Amino acid sequence: MSDTFTFFATCPKGVEEILYQELIGLRARKPKQTKAGVHFKGTLETAYRVCLWSRLANRILMPLEHFMAGTPDDLYNRVRSLVNWHDHMETDGTLAVDFTADRSNRFHSHYAALRVKDAIVDQFNERFGKRPSIDTSKPDIRVNVHMKQDRATISLDLSGDSLHKRGYRVEGGSAPLKENLAAAILIRAGWPDIAKKGGTLLDPMCGSGTLLLEAAMMAFDIAPGLGRKCLGLLKWKQHDQVVWQNLVNEAIEREERGTEGKNVLFFGFDADKQIITQAESNASRAGLLEFIQFNCRDLDTLKAPGISESGLVIVNPPYGKRMGEKEALESLYRCLGERLKECFSGWQASVFTADPESRYMNKISPGRILSEQKRTPNG
Repeated sequence: MSDTFTFFATCPKGVEEILYQELIGLRARKPKQTKAGVHFKGTLETAYRVCLWSRLANRILMPLEHFMAGTPDDLYNRVRSLVNWHDHMETDGTLAVDFTADRSNRFHSHYAALRVKDAIVDQFNERFGKRPSIDTSKPDIRVNVHMKQDRATISLDLSGDSLHKRGYRVEGGSAPLKENLAAAILIRAGWPDIAKKGGTLLDPMCGSGTLLLEAAMMAFDIAPGLGRKCLGLLKWKQHDQVVWQNLVNEAIEREERGTEGKNVLFFGFDADKQIITQAESNASRAGLLEFIQFNCRDLDTLKAPGISESGLVIVNPPYGKRMGEKEALESLYRCLGERLKECFSGWQASVFTADPESRYMNKISPGRILSEQKRTPNG
């Protein structure tokens, strides 16, 4: 495990800077920001730790080869000749291929992915007379191909599926917030520091509860990857199960210490009773329901819980595209501002808004807002 490798952690655009800081905290070496991700170096243990603990990354890629390929046939020939695929999977295994490219690339993504798949299975056929199968949902290994103009990077996807899928959310609202984006919002709002001081978190429009669950996992030192039933690295031929299990055992111990003796610190309200039921189901799957109090409540009845004199109000309001919806939002933001001013003295607040001009934000007293954040296209 002493060998050093290069890895690439992908993330939503706009999250690169805080992912960079997170990777430093996870002992990644020489992190380097780029568009929609961060390069870093480390041992396999480093990559395993990032897969288990990153709250912000989408995928952890391990580059195998870089080369030039001007045509799909060039791509096929180099994938087949430059990588010994039997080092990474068995002949009776399964694989999937993802293809991404920058805008200047001329390759058709579906056809290019097929050519990469053909190159891998043809190499097995030539050497062993049999070939792996294709499984796009739960493959043994997932191969990622990225083209930047004519330069290709072939990587193993150690995460398998996107790391934002923690495993607790089966149900979501009409526009569910991705888990890693929720984590980014919380970090930018200063929640980790507020949590260390024993602060309370309240989401008055909690939807399926994603912000609350991510906040609880941060406060209780719970690894976001613990709830995942599968990871790409687990069936990789070079996987080190001993190292992985040691990290998992450590994470379980940290969770036990983090939740021991804790009381309700989180409150989630929503006007939709059915959505509250979904949020409770998600919290139950995450093992966090006992720490979160959910209630069906209209925004105009919002007030601070009596258990704490300080904390964070965090909210991801709906956003309207039609005139009637926009008019309703003005009333909503005005009501939110009034409730914050009247009932949350000493608290901080963060509003995640879709409006690039933030035309509703003047409905909220400026002194009440800790951070006004905008939705990204990945949100």
